[in-house]
Amino acid sequence: MAMPPPQPSPVVSRLAPTPSGFLHLGNAVNFTLTWLLTRRAHGTLHLRIDDLDRARLRPAYLTNIFRTIDWLGLDYDHGPAGPTDFEQHFSQLHHQPAYEAALRHLAQVPGLLHASHRSRTGGPAAPVPLDTPGAAWRVPVPAATVIPFPDGLRGPTTVPLGALMPEFVLRKKDGQAAYQLASLLDDLRLGTTLIVRGEDLLPSTAAQLWLASQLPATAAFNAHRIRFCHHALLTDAAGQKLSKSTQHGGESGILAVPGGQRLVFEAVARLLGLPQEAAESLAALRAAFTAAPS
Repeated sequence: MAMPPPQPSPVVSRLAPTPSGFLHLGNAVNFTLTWLLTRRAHGTLHLRIDDLDRARLRPAYLTNIFRTIDWLGLDYDHGPAGPTDFEQHFSQLHHQPAYEAALRHLAQVPGLLHASHRSRTGGPAAPVPLDTPGAAWRVPVPAATVIPFPDGLRGPTTVPLGALMPEFVLRKKDGQAAYQLASLLDDLRLGTTLIVRGEDLLPSTAAQLWLASQLPATAAFNAHRIRFCHHALLTDAAGQKLSKSTQHGGESGILAVPGGQRLVFEAVARLLGLPQEAAESLAALRAAFTAAPS
């Protein structure tokens, strides 16, 4: 994978975990890669925890986020100091009015949204009025929609959004804003200019770029203002993508994997094409990355 070029100043990025499981190797690699890119650019790094899915949140998962960041030796400039500080001051629940205002605006765009109840038997969705209780709001994407953007790791990238994601949820059945909208608005709120994601989130990036173009208030979320870097995914011995449900490590995720820190730094070094000795420590990784030609 090509070495990403330096990001023009100012760089603002974020770590954006979800407290829905114990963090795995892939999460740790993404955190470390984001930290390296941001620190090389002398940028600002936020810790932004996405917790709108309250049904899956567990206190142990929330605590694990802070433990993993500390275990990796990473620092961040803005964000919660711990679980209590997060719940009191940084939870996405505190930004509900902004999400709701955006939903109201999007509901006024002719033909953009439809509401539906999914059939319990998996049949076609039944369209209902937008104000129907318990109905999800969905965005149908025109079949021919293609989203091109430059990627700092992949180079010129084109995502056939209409084929990969013919529709996506904007408001869940419980009335909460869904991921695509909340993430977009949170990045605008933080002034994010660098987003580092796994390649599995390419369709989400395309969906958010397309959605942002639908409203003047969100138009600033675009590939001219934000640099995207989508890194290759980590897989297990069988070639399956690592996830919170498939990882080893039991009740602590990557923290319980023998040699875990070394595994993280080795994976990051491979992604960036750095020599093996760069994986000896976070300091060695940072020094090698800073010295590498872009």
